[in-house]
Amino acid sequence: MRIAPNVTIKDEDRQTLERWSRGRRTPARLVLRAGIVLQAAEGIANHVIAEKLGTDRLLVGKWRRRFVERGLAGIEKDAPRGGRPPVARKVMTTRIIEWTTRKKPKNATHWSCRTLASELGTSRAMVNRVWQANGLKPHLHRMFKVSNDRRFIEKVVDVVGLYLNPPEHALVLCVDEKTQIQALDRTQPSLPLKKGRCGTMTHDYKRNGTTTLFAALNVAEGKLIGSCMKRHRHQEWIKFLNQIDEQTPAELELHLIADNYSTHKHQKVKNWLKRHPRFHMHFIPTSSSWLNLVERWFREITDKQIRRGIFHNVPELIDAIMGYIARHNENPQSFEWTAKAEDILEKVRRARDVLDKMASV
Repeated sequence: MRIAPNVTIKDEDRQTLERWSRGRRTPARLVLRAGIVLQAAEGIANHVIAEKLGTDRLLVGKWRRRFVERGLAGIEKDAPRGGRPPVARKVMTTRIIEWTTRKKPKNATHWSCRTLASELGTSRAMVNRVWQANGLKPHLHRMFKVSNDRRFIEKVVDVVGLYLNPPEHALVLCVDEKTQIQALDRTQPSLPLKKGRCGTMTHDYKRNGTTTLFAALNVAEGKLIGSCMKRHRHQEWIKFLNQIDEQTPAELELHLIADNYSTHKHQKVKNWLKRHPRFHMHFIPTSSSWLNLVERWFREITDKQIRRGIFHNVPELIDAIMGYIARHNENPQSFEWTAKAEDILEKVRRARDVLDKMASV
């Protein structure tokens, strides 16, 4: 007659087993094994444990012996299984990866689980498992643009240098315009947020005019100088430069980081800058708006104030924008720039190498 081995549990092992047995995120198989060992340590027979836990007596005996022989490691990890390796599955996995990354369906731009499974004669579950295991997401894509600015390196080094090592007795300001901000009103009343239901908003809207926000972000403090105007010509840009001049300490030099919009380089703007020598312009490379920190602030006001706002006219929109700026300036928070110029240049170099290889294929 076969006698089940006695089970003795150390105090530290008991704590682990009890945690496994009641853990909500613990795998079900491990919850069962921990329960078997804990009851076996109390001297309960295998058939009684099997009846209590709703499992098989032989299975109880297996994990009882495994714990006695190897402790916690014996029940935590499954032993290697015998038999031949699944060659057919490996071949299919390779085919799924190759077709996903190198081929396209005849009537679509990318594969779905259903179309690729039908093409390769396998199941959708198999395709989905391979995609998840290898981080493949054919339904998603990211936008990008590598700058072709001939002075890219020079401009990156200049702007990043201002972020990481700003000059003394000076302010660094990120400036730009957020153009064509629409005062949108919805065609039907929206339903408010309630328990069990998100707020609603109609997809169609009524346009009630537009405005342009001129903004200058103080990199050190996070405060913002802002103004809304009807248009964004060089006349409005000069007016905004005058506002910056009035609202900053006269004894400080001003270093303005801006994009290459033609308004910023108009001849009348250049003449104005000559008459105000404390202003120094620093232009970011083309197609590199990510290098201007005020763009990050524009995303904040868009997400929190503009996108889901309801405005019956332009003055209401302007009041909302200026109110948001005022509240922001009461407790300003700056965006900390951490990327070094050499790291950015190396990343761009790798991107260009990849693009060159793709173009030569």
